[in-house]
Order: sequence, then C-alpha cells, then structure tokens
Amino acid sequence: MAARDEILAWAKEYLDLDSYPDYGPMGLQVAGAEEVRKIACAVSASRELFQRSAQAGAQLVLVHHGLLWDKEPRVVGPVLRERLRALFDADLTLAAYHLALDAHPEVGNNALLASELGVERERRFADGLGFGGRLAEPVPISDFSARVQERLGQMPLVFSYGPELVERVAVCSGGGARFLAEAAAEGYDCLVTGEAAEPTKHAAKEAGVHFVAGGHYATETLGVRALAAKLADEFGLDWEFVDLPNPV
Repeated sequence: MAARDEILAWAKEYLDLDSYPDYGPMGLQVAGAEEVRKIACAVSASRELFQRSAQAGAQLVLVHHGLLWDKEPRVVGPVLRERLRALFDADLTLAAYHLALDAHPEVGNNALLASELGVERERRFADGLGFGGRLAEPVPISDFSARVQERLGQMPLVFSYGPELVERVAVCSGGGARFLAEAAAEGYDCLVTGEAAEPTKHAAKEAGVHFVAGGHYATETLGVRALAAKLADEFGLDWEFVDLPNPV
C-alpha cells in the first residue's frame, strides 16, 4: 500500500508535467482514497472504465484522456454526473497524463511505438512529442503496414504515396495527422499516427509521403500500461490494464 499523494507527486516529477502545457488539468483530476493498493489504467475516461476499475479492486485510475478539458463546458451534465458518481461510489482517484505521456522518452506512447515498429530514434518530432528515425532495413510500405497491423492488432489506414522503400519514419501517436507537412519537410518517407483527418489523403499524395494510421486508441495503449507498471514497481503495488477497445 502507498499514499496516493506520494504516487502522484512522483509521477509528476517523472513525467516532467510542468514542461508540457496541456488542454486541461493533468495529474490529479478527481480525488478518491488516500491509500492505494492497486492501479487500474486505460486510454480514456469513461463510466464503464470506472465501474470495471472498482470491480478489479483498484483505488487509483490512470488514463491518457481524462475527464476535464479546457474547451468543454463547465457544466456537470448527465454524462459527466454519472461518470463522477461511479468514481465517488467506489472512492476512486482519477489521474490523467496526456501530452507528457506522449512525449516521455521511456514510458511515452511515441518512444514505445517507435520501438515496436523497429524505428531507431534519432531526433524529436511533432513539437517534441514524437520521434523520427530510421528502420534497420528499408522495406516496402506493404511490409511496413503489415508490421503496424501485427504490432497494434488492427488493420491500419494507409495512403501509399511515398517512395518504393520506407527508410525514415516519423511517429506521433493519436491525432497526429496535422504533422504530415512537417514529416515531408524533414525528409521522412512515412508518418505513423493514430487517425487521419479529411484533408490527409491529398496532402500525403501531393507531398509524396506514406501515411499510416494505426488507430488513435491502438497507438496510445502503450504509455498508460508502461506508466502503471513503473508506478507499481516503484511503490510495490498491483496494476491492471482495462482494455476497452475502440476502432477509432
């Protein structure tokens, strides 16, 4: 068992939260039990997540996408009320780690995704959130997209407009389609992210870059799992990943 506030303070320092201004409050979002025996983690906050976390015997829930965002209404409507009720009834603490968890060099979504795909990290990408690097051996885009499917467990959306062989790859999980022009300008053959935007297809075609979207959810399961495992090891806790698959 460990103190909630000690765990959250350690995570704040480890992730260097203050260096990543975000779209909402990061770290503690809802306070629950002061003592933690088990951590549950998932990609996004939801009522089902909180109910399943309670059933699993957790006291602390870690997510990548939390409940509170700057541009959302400051009104507790029916959906948010029931989510909060699930947290309160189970005395669960909710903590969210968004951009800092994308960017972290050890447990971050992009560092881990690059490793999964065989990208040897050389430099930062996407405003310091992602990474770019080379494959150990250049491969056709068909082989590379098959690798993405194998590692992430779902068929990616692929716009094949780059060179015959993929050698240099930029990685930015989640909603990173907006960094396609940056990838092209920096000489990458392929951008790997979570999901496409409507203009992405023609932007990739005109830039001559491959675009691979492996799923917003699928590309962002890695970080929360690694962070939960890190905290569990540091504080002697149990942890569990609550998988709520999302095709997006």
